[in-house]
Amino acid sequence: MALQPLTAKQLAQKILSNKEVFILDIRKEEDFNDWAIEGENVRSLNVPYKKLENDPSSVKEQLPEDQTIYVVCAKGISSQKGVEMLEEAGVTAVTYVEGGMTAWSEHLEPMKIGDLSGGGELYQFLRLGKGCLSYMIISNGEAAVVDAVRMTDTYKNFADEKGVSIQYVLDTHLHADHISGGKSLSDQTEADYYFPPKDDEGLTFNYNKLEDGSEITVGGTAKISAFYSPGHTIGSTSFIVDNQYLLTGDILFLDSIGRPDLAGKADDWVDDLRKTLYERYQLLSQDLTVLPAHFGAMKEINQNGTVQAKLAELYEQNDRLNVEDDEEFRHLVTDGLPPQPNSHEEIRQINMGQKDPDQDKKREMEVGPNRCAV
Repeated sequence: MALQPLTAKQLAQKILSNKEVFILDIRKEEDFNDWAIEGENVRSLNVPYKKLENDPSSVKEQLPEDQTIYVVCAKGISSQKGVEMLEEAGVTAVTYVEGGMTAWSEHLEPMKIGDLSGGGELYQFLRLGKGCLSYMIISNGEAAVVDAVRMTDTYKNFADEKGVSIQYVLDTHLHADHISGGKSLSDQTEADYYFPPKDDEGLTFNYNKLEDGSEITVGGTAKISAFYSPGHTIGSTSFIVDNQYLLTGDILFLDSIGRPDLAGKADDWVDDLRKTLYERYQLLSQDLTVLPAHFGAMKEINQNGTVQAKLAELYEQNDRLNVEDDEEFRHLVTDGLPPQPNSHEEIRQINMGQKDPDQDKKREMEVGPNRCAV
């Protein structure tokens, strides 16, 4: 093979810098249609492995001649064979995505959001393959991590690079779409772990209670204030950081709002969701920058590679924040919900500490797109 394989990190950086990328996805058609690599300048062609194997020359005719072809499969194994077939058919600029969609799902790309008033910094970690967003607040040698995913080494390595120690780990709610790394990260770093008690449906571990108005100060200067915001879950809690940023968890996204049904209680929680979005958030400074825990489409990523917008802008542009009739809102939220995330009930049990499957099982459970939005 003439070209080196492309790592998930290299692919993420190409996509975030809007470089042109051509993906040949050799997974089954239904898998490709459910979940694929996306980006503003990403072009994809789906040719299942068997079709490629049967006639690589015809596949070659469908490929651009002026771009490198990046072959992707589920785990980065079949794609290597695919590259060999294409090279034998005469394709020269071809390589594969190392680790396949599994590696793509697990990669986190840290992006700086901005500086804090006391000299600290706020970083957003984009999990492009799943649409998950997590955060690190840094100040005076200390760090707090919000909504960590299970790839905890990324946060520890980043903290080491920045010369800070992780002292606090916080979760906005009990996650159901992905496996949380919050408790694991706190155990690994001996950090204090914070969790909203109203979401304790059987947690098997201890935590510090996140109540409305609770405050944590990172490095003596960077203040994190808890703001109770139920609706996605009954315990959902937002964080106001440095009076500049509003970390909304899965309550409010840039183009949508959080779904209230992942615990099977959509009818019970839809009124809480409306009250949070239409009353409680309205009381906050509209100049706060919203930083959600997920994004639903690549178009929500700004030109600088981050997912953020002013609260005032969302009240103007997000049509789910502009439904005047209560009953219409209820129907919007409860009637047209997308499919629930893969294995969401089992993921909830893992996040409560009730189950602990092996890494391969965890990876399998997280396959697929983020489905937290209405």
